[in-house]
Amino acid sequence: MMPITFSKNVFIPVTNVCRNHCAYCGFRRNASDPESVLMSEDEVVSILRSGVSAGCTEALFTFGEYPEEDPVFLELLNEIGFSSLTGYVAHLSDIAIRLGILPHTNGGVLSFDDLKQLAPKNASMGLMLETTADIPAHKNCPGKEPRVRLEMIENAGILRIPFTTGILIGIGESRDDRVDSIQKIAALHEKYGHIQEVILQNYSPKPNLSAEAAKSLGLCPPTRDEMMETIVMSREILPPDVAIQVAPNLIAPLDLIRYGVSDLGGISPVTIDYINPEAAWPKIDELRTTLASSGYEFNERLPIHPDFVLKGWSGTETKELVAELADENGYRKTKAI
Repeated sequence: MMPITFSKNVFIPVTNVCRNHCAYCGFRRNASDPESVLMSEDEVVSILRSGVSAGCTEALFTFGEYPEEDPVFLELLNEIGFSSLTGYVAHLSDIAIRLGILPHTNGGVLSFDDLKQLAPKNASMGLMLETTADIPAHKNCPGKEPRVRLEMIENAGILRIPFTTGILIGIGESRDDRVDSIQKIAALHEKYGHIQEVILQNYSPKPNLSAEAAKSLGLCPPTRDEMMETIVMSREILPPDVAIQVAPNLIAPLDLIRYGVSDLGGISPVTIDYINPEAAWPKIDELRTTLASSGYEFNERLPIHPDFVLKGWSGTETKELVAELADENGYRKTKAI
């Protein structure tokens, strides 16, 4: 039976300032908002050190898309000596590698040049496709145009970046839209061979949006049957070497594993899920016990999946650390929980 995999990570929200205005997002802020964040290097280093101490191998750098378009944010960035957020994240990635933890960056749409700058310093990278549909919840979201997101995913393939993508379920898309989204992801993988996993993430309501407003936008959490059907459909379309992931803090994963889920993503013993702060991470040892009772092995991986470890696809500046952390099969060498 195929093992179920996960990575042990720290979640680093470099900034929540974002040019998009997704109706379902509780993470985004304007730079002038009191709750807006640009994490300092000292704050990031403290989290990285905590992660290394806890045995984490992944530093998940996430941030709002092109926050430099906000002049207030750009001024803050300039004050710490950087002209672009990509440059700052590249600097933080260098620090992570020196401390012994592998960067995985997911910061919305990035240009080809941004990808080229970050690729050597990342074990893997990611961008959720979300949907190929034109939906009301993506109004005033230039970065959510499907063509733009598909272009970035393709650029990652051109650059041979091990890549994570996925779809959101319940944001106003139809079943046919889900099929189309998965088909387009599959086509890109068949062309470039770079998609390591596809996340099937269920929409989770946020307190900043009323139930009435959510309904008017077509936002509705999927039923378990819808999730199961989407998993089966995705498994039929995606090549067998692409893992299917669900978020174990948003949905109980055990029933879904029988339908084709093989990965539970990054789980942190140190930091919360800043995108879904209301949803606590499950305990890794409890997940292991639950899965074992149903006959499943629970294996820790790095942010780069085992097949890509064995192919040597990680960023050039991460290869030495990947070799240090991975075993002969591409999994985490020491399974400290």
